Amino acid sequence: MNQDTDQEDLIPAILADSRTIAVVGLSSHTDRPSYEVAHYLQSHGYRIVPVNPTYAGTHILGEACYATLQEAASAVAKEGGKIDVVDCFRKPESIPPLVDDAIEIKADCIWMQLGIVNQAAAEKARTAGLKVVMDKCIKVEHAVHA
Repeated sequence: MNQDTDQEDLIPAILADSRTIAVVGLSSHTDRPSYEVAHYLQSHGYRIVPVNPTYAGTHILGEACYATLQEAASAVAKEGGKIDVVDCFRKPESIPPLVDDAIEIKADCIWMQLGIVNQAAAEKARTAGLKVVMDKCIKVEHAVHA
């Protein structure tokens, strides 16, 4: 089985089993893809947790925005929850530290949005036990698999 097929097999379960999605790089600008995707996910019952140092301390889509994934995970943990998916709206070269953070917070999945591929980071995440989706839009995949 190739990586794309493995990824396709994982997507329905990831979407069904996940409730809390950290959106790294979420913008407060309503015309940005990150906002559109987060709004869609929120309207379909997922809790989104904004992660963007530019907007830390503010609210996006009614949710507190955090500077780092660790801060977001800590806040969610205080409420008795955990971050299931780390959805990345970042450049491919920014993915390795996000994988490290996702491993540290014990996320279940790292999801790299459409156009984002980092094979080395993906392999590190898989080795640590995370599910990996690359080069796929979570909104599009939800619409297909819902």
